[in-house]
Amino acid sequence: MKKKFVAIFVMCSSRNEANAIIDSLLRKRLVACANIIGGVVSRFWWKGRMDKASEVLVILKTSASNFAKVEREVKRLHSYEVPEVVMVPITAGSRAYLGWIDDTVL
Repeated sequence: MKKKFVAIFVMCSSRNEANAIIDSLLRKRLVACANIIGGVVSRFWWKGRMDKASEVLVILKTSASNFAKVEREVKRLHSYEVPEVVMVPITAGSRAYLGWIDDTVL
């Protein structure tokens, strides 16, 4: 399988925001699946000071070629001024699972 697949991490302010973003990405067939992990406590620098927030982590699985479209859609729907949209390459995986991603996304 020559196509490159990725996981994209997106932090959201709430489960509702995560679901809205995921619903849009799935409807547009930009991702094959998404996982929501709740209860994340983030610590970070923002506008010159340390801050923290309770957040929800979304992990999206798709092809690398969809990253720009996924990023645009996340930015369009996200409440944050600078949302986290980080792509991590999938360097190996079940042939059947990667095939399913390939068959699912446009």
